[in-house]
Amino acid sequence: MATKVRDEQAPLLNDTQMERYGRQVILEEMGLEGQAKLLRSKVLIIGAGGLGSPVALYLAAAGVGTIGIVDGDRVDLSNLHRQILHPTPALGQAKTESARRTLAGVNPDVNVVPYQTLLTSANALDIVREYDVVVNGSDNFPTRYLVNDACVLLGKPLVDASILKWEGQATTFVPGHGCYRCLFPTPPPPGMVPSCAEGGILGALCGHIGSRQALEVLKLLLGVGDTLANRLLIFDALEGETRVVRWSRNPECPVCGDAPTITALIDYEQFCGMPAHDRAAAKPIPEITPVEAHARLERGGIQLIDVREPWEYEDAHIHGGRLIPLGQVPERLSEIDPATPAIIYCRSGGRSGKAVGLLRERGYDKAVNLKGGILAWINAQLPTE
Repeated sequence: MATKVRDEQAPLLNDTQMERYGRQVILEEMGLEGQAKLLRSKVLIIGAGGLGSPVALYLAAAGVGTIGIVDGDRVDLSNLHRQILHPTPALGQAKTESARRTLAGVNPDVNVVPYQTLLTSANALDIVREYDVVVNGSDNFPTRYLVNDACVLLGKPLVDASILKWEGQATTFVPGHGCYRCLFPTPPPPGMVPSCAEGGILGALCGHIGSRQALEVLKLLLGVGDTLANRLLIFDALEGETRVVRWSRNPECPVCGDAPTITALIDYEQFCGMPAHDRAAAKPIPEITPVEAHARLERGGIQLIDVREPWEYEDAHIHGGRLIPLGQVPERLSEIDPATPAIIYCRSGGRSGKAVGLLRERGYDKAVNLKGGILAWINAQLPTE
């Protein structure tokens, strides 16, 4: 009687993978099965910036098999102090392509799927549905609500975080246990929360919070430990303090509640009352350097408008300027002469760039932005009051 030969089964990990992942395979919560599971997993990262960079690097190093990255921007010099996916030679390249190259160097096991596009209501569901876990690394509220709603509609867990100045926040939204809208039912008024370009951000803080996001993803994929579901972690880097605020699912939430009223993706820019992406990047704003501006002001015949807040003006300002905070510009247009050249400035050039864009849309075609704001002015050792 012939003896049946048992079919040889392929090992869970090959020899190279056994060596590469050896230090985490020995974790009892991981093991060979856990590592093999990571290699089969798919994670989508929204944004290849300050948060997306450490998340992508650590997930790739851990052996997450497929990492999708959504980002429509290109690498800019101002990104490099915090967006560690991108080296200096990548300046001007698409961020998703720069990320793909970097991650390929970290771990050839990983398949990086680049989406060099803006996430919108038209493409979000098609992109998100292909992944096991979604990570939010976006820096604007319309995209936050869009990603949240797409994840709720598709039943996907979402690891969310935000960073600004010296503070970071992180939480995890698990299907059936609440969503971003339960925690933040309505977006803040336009202009209330400054962007990183306006408020500033420390690169190491991105690494700290992004690493927390990567940990959350790994726990979700492995099904181990306690995630930040229904807990908001708040980290104050300046004081070195961490606190946790508990939150609950809202049964009246319009998306994940008992009787949802939002059952399809909506217009999130209209909902938030603000654009999802910086329009200045698509439409260049005319700028003037501090040295050039100083010379123009010395010659006279030019308006100088400070669009910062009063307390910033009191701290230091350029002589001869008129204070019109950015939020008041639309209602105080009569104070700016459209026929006279105008230099607009703020702290670092972000808010004033928005003001110049608004003014030019209203016919003020002689308005220009002070490049780098008052910080660049002071750096050039020009006088302030």
